[in-house]
Amino acid sequence: MEKYAWIATLKPNKKEEYIKRHNEIWPSMKEVLTKAGIVNYSIWIVDDKIFGYYECEYGKEYACKIQNESEVVKKWDEYMKDVMDISKDPITKAQLSLEQVFDFNRR
Repeated sequence: MEKYAWIATLKPNKKEEYIKRHNEIWPSMKEVLTKAGIVNYSIWIVDDKIFGYYECEYGKEYACKIQNESEVVKKWDEYMKDVMDISKDPITKAQLSLEQVFDFNRR
């Protein structure tokens, strides 16, 4: 299972709104994430930085493709523009993937 991590920046004074919107995430958005094979998705905040991490059941390429083709994701991205800034990959249109440099797994 491939791992995917991304970062974004919160706009000033938008932390509570960002959290609220994720607490009320649309069911249709959850459906897209499920269809994309995204599991173990978590988002973390420190100061004005947002860190997201998920695993791709069917691979990163597939997860990016499904999200890129989704009208729901396009609407979600538009909905979130006023609370965060995020860079997108020009090819996949997904969040820029961070480079993994360390992994510790005791399993």
